[in-house]
Amino acid sequence: MPSIISISTYAPPNTLTQDTTTEFARELFSESFQDIERLLTVFSNAQISERQFAVPMNWFKEDHTLKEKNDLYIQLATKYGAEGIKKCLNNRLFLKEEVDLKEIEAIILVSSSGMSTPSIDARIMNVLPFSPHTKRIPIWGLGCAGGAAGMSRAYEYCRAYPESNVLVVCIELCSLTFQRNDRSKSNLVGTSLFADGIACALVSGDHSSMVHNSNRSVRPVIRQTMSTLMPDTEEVMGWDVKDTGLHVVFSRNIPSIIKNWLKPNVDEFLARNNLEAGQIDAFVAHPGGKKVLEAYEETLSIPETMTEVSRKVLNKHGNMSSPTVLYVLEQFMNQEMEPGSYGLMAALGPGFCSELVLLQWEGVH
Repeated sequence: MPSIISISTYAPPNTLTQDTTTEFARELFSESFQDIERLLTVFSNAQISERQFAVPMNWFKEDHTLKEKNDLYIQLATKYGAEGIKKCLNNRLFLKEEVDLKEIEAIILVSSSGMSTPSIDARIMNVLPFSPHTKRIPIWGLGCAGGAAGMSRAYEYCRAYPESNVLVVCIELCSLTFQRNDRSKSNLVGTSLFADGIACALVSGDHSSMVHNSNRSVRPVIRQTMSTLMPDTEEVMGWDVKDTGLHVVFSRNIPSIIKNWLKPNVDEFLARNNLEAGQIDAFVAHPGGKKVLEAYEETLSIPETMTEVSRKVLNKHGNMSSPTVLYVLEQFMNQEMEPGSYGLMAALGPGFCSELVLLQWEGVH
């Protein structure tokens, strides 16, 4: 089965504390909401201490056109994506030797926070010396589910071409979609939660020589995946595209939807693989927010310790959309997992949809 050989995360340069962003929101939204102090509790209740952004605080204090925002997205997504790839392919925690870019057969580029044609993967290939024959597989519109979906598509590619090496690159610059004149509660919640981040994972097929480049005694392999769409739920999560840019759609019903819908979905997936929830050792959950993690715990009947790693990522980085679940995976890969341990990667996104990935740690022979 395809193996995850290396992983990296790359944080944009501007770190803001949650206290700082709370004060900013108080200044910006106080005239629009009479109950602003009550609403600002979403910042303190988010269990986020700091977040990273592609732009400094002063950028948010001015209006920017869609063109300005998107041009900056293309510029910075290309720059940060290239840095994330270099970090992944030279990560000596996981690799004995640096990986030559020419050994990469395909790039799965996941992003939903800006628009680019040609896609960002093509622009990165003009910055880094990939083979010109590298296959480009851009994925747009999966939002928070995108990281797990990218891993699923890499799994399928490597099953079809077991000698191949595939990069999953997740780039989200959510801050560049900020709407300072949007006085909706969805925008206020998004302001309290979303951040920027980049993650890159190297996935290799069974017949790839890259497996022998692993620097760890165990590595996670992908056993199976499952994608699920909940019908007629387009309004739960996503973007409204307006003249001023991308406006966040974030239904307050997301936690209750998770509670009612996720458990049967997870149970079905595990049953297909002759497993039960109690056999999962690592819950690699996308931390969509505090309430989302609580909904995971309640509906799956798991202890808070199972979401501890996801909570730590949320606390230090916020919700970065698609890369966030790979930030969580990186933390598990940094640990010494026992051979045979099972992991369940789970992420939810626009559609409304879920992406589930079954992992198992194997010894490196």
